[in-house]
Amino acid sequence: MSVSIYLSLLAFLMAPIVIAHGKESGVKTSKLSRIVRKANENHLRQLFEKKNLKWGGPLYVRVFKHTRELEIWAHNQAGEFELFKTFRICYHSGQVGPKTRQGDMQVPEGFYQVNVGRLNPYSSYHLSFNIGYPNKLDRSLNRTGGNIMVHGDCVSAGCLAMTNPGVEKIYTIVEASLIGGVTEIPIHIFPFRMNYLNRLRFVRFPHWEFWNQLMPAYQYFEKYKEVPRVEVKGKLYRLVQDK
Repeated sequence: MSVSIYLSLLAFLMAPIVIAHGKESGVKTSKLSRIVRKANENHLRQLFEKKNLKWGGPLYVRVFKHTRELEIWAHNQAGEFELFKTFRICYHSGQVGPKTRQGDMQVPEGFYQVNVGRLNPYSSYHLSFNIGYPNKLDRSLNRTGGNIMVHGDCVSAGCLAMTNPGVEKIYTIVEASLIGGVTEIPIHIFPFRMNYLNRLRFVRFPHWEFWNQLMPAYQYFEKYKEVPRVEVKGKLYRLVQDK
């Protein structure tokens, strides 16, 4: 066998396996992610069915930093969002308030998405996916940093560490949605539940000019249980009103 043929064969064998499903392709997998899916998918699918939720359908992820909660919402059979589960965030660095620069150890706040290209089945922290920081608003404000992940383990430098068992479930659910044809899963990160009591509790914090941009989207979902559409105008988040 010639050296060039050998190297080509070796590259093929070492390349990530890619799943194609209908029009959706490019979902990278690894030996670990395939083991995790096999171990978790049937049980999670049964839990979805028990709650009358669509497995492999649209998802909405909400994060509340102060209480260390990550919620996964899914469509029911009527196409309405219902809460599937609230996962405990094992650890995240920093405090409430947005991420503004590389090395500030902050978890971003705002409106992000995960797509097939942001799955990382070869993560150093078991499994992970990138939330897409910096987004359009962050770039307009010259915010720096990147590679902000939801991942396993219980250590963090600006990421959301969910433990290995926790991220296995979250990753399997997210992966199934993307394999099922969903192109983007919104991940909205809030400093806290933006209700009246918390607004009083955090009133002296210096981030309210920014937090007031997040509040309409929080309130919209609380009222309608539909994912809010948010645009960036003039270096600010603006809720696109559909109601």
